[in-house]
Amino acid sequence: MIQLPPSPLELINDPLLSNYPIKLYIKRDDIIHPEITGNKWRKLKYNLIEARSTGFNRLMTFGGAFSNHVYATSAAGKEFGFETTGLIRGEELTPKSNIMLTMSKMNGMDLIFLPRLNYGFKDKITRQYKNEFYVIPEGGSNELAVKGVVEMMDEIYSEITPDYVCVASGTGGTLAGVVSGLRENTEALGFAVLKDKGLLWNAVAKLVPESAEFDISTDYIFGNYGKTTPELIEFIKAFERRNPSIKLDQVYTGKMMYGVYDLIQKGHFKEHSTIVVIHTGGLLGRCKELDGIN
Repeated sequence: MIQLPPSPLELINDPLLSNYPIKLYIKRDDIIHPEITGNKWRKLKYNLIEARSTGFNRLMTFGGAFSNHVYATSAAGKEFGFETTGLIRGEELTPKSNIMLTMSKMNGMDLIFLPRLNYGFKDKITRQYKNEFYVIPEGGSNELAVKGVVEMMDEIYSEITPDYVCVASGTGGTLAGVVSGLRENTEALGFAVLKDKGLLWNAVAKLVPESAEFDISTDYIFGNYGKTTPELIEFIKAFERRNPSIKLDQVYTGKMMYGVYDLIQKGHFKEHSTIVVIHTGGLLGRCKELDGIN
C-alpha cells in the first residue's frame, strides 16, 4: 500500500511575534518520512499509485544536480518497490558530486547525466520511453501532484480554518495544490524561489480552475534559485535558536519563512488572522553555513 501518515500542524510560539495579533502555524511535512519529505511526498503519492495501477515498475524523472525531487523519487522507489532512473542536467556531474546525487545512487537510482543543451529535450525523451517507464515530470508537478497537495490541505482544514496558507514555490505544483484545496475565505500566497514570476504564474494557472485566485511574491528570492545571502542565513539561524525543533533550508522554506515574518512585521496580514506555512522539506540540501552537513 502506498501511504504515509498525516503530518502534524504545530503552533509557532515565537517571542519575536508576540507583539503581533496573529497566529502562525506550520504544517510539518518535513517529518512525514526520513527521506520522502515535504511536498515531494505529496506530489509523488498519486503518481506512484497511478504507476502501480497501470502496471509500471520503473520510474523515470528529471532534475538538476541538487534536486530534492530526484532524491525523493529514488527514496520512494526503494520504499515502495520501483526501479528508478534520474536524468540529471549536467554532463560534468557524477554520483559523487553532492549529497543529493550520492544518496539517490545509494537508494538504487540509475543516474544518467545529460549535456545541458540535450536536457531541453525532456518531452522527446518522455515520448521515447513512455512505454518502458512511468515518467514523472521535473519537480513532480502535474495533475496527480495537485491531488496529493489537496489532500494535505484537507488535513489542515480538519484542524483549523486558516486565513492564509503560504508556501515556497519552484515549479508551481505545490502552490497549485494549495490553491485547488482552498475553502472558505482562505487566501494562498506563494513565495517564488525563481526570478521568472510569469513562468511560475502560468505553471500554476494550468493546474488550477480558471476562477482560482492566488498571489505570488518575488520579493524574497535572494538573488535566484539556490542563491543566498548572509542576511538570509542569519535569519534562519536566529529562527532556529528561537524554535529549536524546526529546521529550515536556504533554498525553499527559509526564504518563504523570511518573507512571512517580514510581511507580518509590515502589517500585510490582517489583524487576528491565522496563517499556515507549509514546510516543504528539503533539509538534505541545507548549506554548510547552517550546520555543516554538506
